[in-house]
Amino acid sequence: MTETLAIQPVQRPIIGSIRPPGSKSLTNRALVVAALADGTSSLTGVLDSRDTEVMIDSLRRLGIAVDQDRKAGTATVFGCGGQIPQSGADLWLENSGTSIRFLTAMCALGNGRYRLDGNTRMRERPIGDLLDSLRQFGIAVESELGTNCPPVVVQGHGLPTGTTSVNAGVSSQFLSAMLMAAPCAKGPVEIKLAGAMVSEPYIEMTLAVMSQFGVSVDRSVAGAFRIAPLPYRARAYDIEPDASAASYFFAAAAVTGGEITVEGLNASALQGDVHFVDTLEQMGCDVTWGDRSITVRGTNDLRGIDIDMNAISDTAQTLACVAPFAQGPTRIRNVAHMRHKETDRVNAVVTELSRLGLRVEEHPDGMTIHPGPLHAGTVATYDDHRMAMSFSLLGLRVPGIVIADPGCTSKTYPEYFKDLDRLCAAAR
Repeated sequence: MTETLAIQPVQRPIIGSIRPPGSKSLTNRALVVAALADGTSSLTGVLDSRDTEVMIDSLRRLGIAVDQDRKAGTATVFGCGGQIPQSGADLWLENSGTSIRFLTAMCALGNGRYRLDGNTRMRERPIGDLLDSLRQFGIAVESELGTNCPPVVVQGHGLPTGTTSVNAGVSSQFLSAMLMAAPCAKGPVEIKLAGAMVSEPYIEMTLAVMSQFGVSVDRSVAGAFRIAPLPYRARAYDIEPDASAASYFFAAAAVTGGEITVEGLNASALQGDVHFVDTLEQMGCDVTWGDRSITVRGTNDLRGIDIDMNAISDTAQTLACVAPFAQGPTRIRNVAHMRHKETDRVNAVVTELSRLGLRVEEHPDGMTIHPGPLHAGTVATYDDHRMAMSFSLLGLRVPGIVIADPGCTSKTYPEYFKDLDRLCAAAR
């Protein structure tokens, strides 16, 4: 892809339907659980992206065979029954937070030395709380540079029975990582939640995937998760379309006064991000929940809102790029943990919207966006796929919006700009 991409504005409302690729969050969870299962699992709807590519490569380095058909969106995973085959490995995870966190806990199940590393930004992303949880089990694990960030070295010798606590105030992925590894421990495990948790719907997603592979978690005590040693059972598993990716198309309907139907998602979806449409409804859009689809209709009468987006923070950037077209300011709250993602997403959004002419206030926990005229400009994307995809929405209404490094969307949605262009073609 070119180094920059100019977004072509539409002249009419966008009307159409689309099915985004499989969920990255579900794909990486299903890959880990299937890898730990007894037997061979068949996964469909598998996302083909850079984040899932590094996960599959790492599983193979750990000695777990994965046969992937990228074109068909399928993968066959030959589970290891909770016993990591390789007695050591070097894993390269680029900037995939789910991959490095899930695999750090998984490597504790092995017997040997495992080193996990990533790119420059990954070496700035916190993982210390997960390492502390593993140390409580007696696992020798360290941040190699002493920064509580990757690279991480795990000296695995199996996960013993016992109790640990997890601080999930920076990322719920720390708790998800421990939960997915726990059924393969040598005895019963109790995981206690230390303090508040961000992005809670992702924990529900993790538990749902575990359940689909035959493992239930006892949550009868508040703030505690009790897991008996029980092997995952291999199965056929279909992965939902990515709800975070769907947010960009729902938002396209909102900002152009159009009507977009996303196929394959409904109110029963495992991904909390389907409820991004509730925020658009608060702003004045019409939402229809179908049995196998969700439709958003823009009304050309958007209004600013004040909203806590902690539970669906991966869609906060999307909302920030709808807010400029609303009547009145939009305040996005309780998303301080976004600063530890692929980039400091709070500061990045504020910086880029300001450069395009808006008045935007940055707060410790979020931002306030004041609507107003936007001017042409090139949007820096900070090697963050969500910056590129969300800011493309501005270009549907504002001439001269150019996205720098559009190829960064390969992290989770390599075909995003092609899909957006195809959806917009009739409206130009």
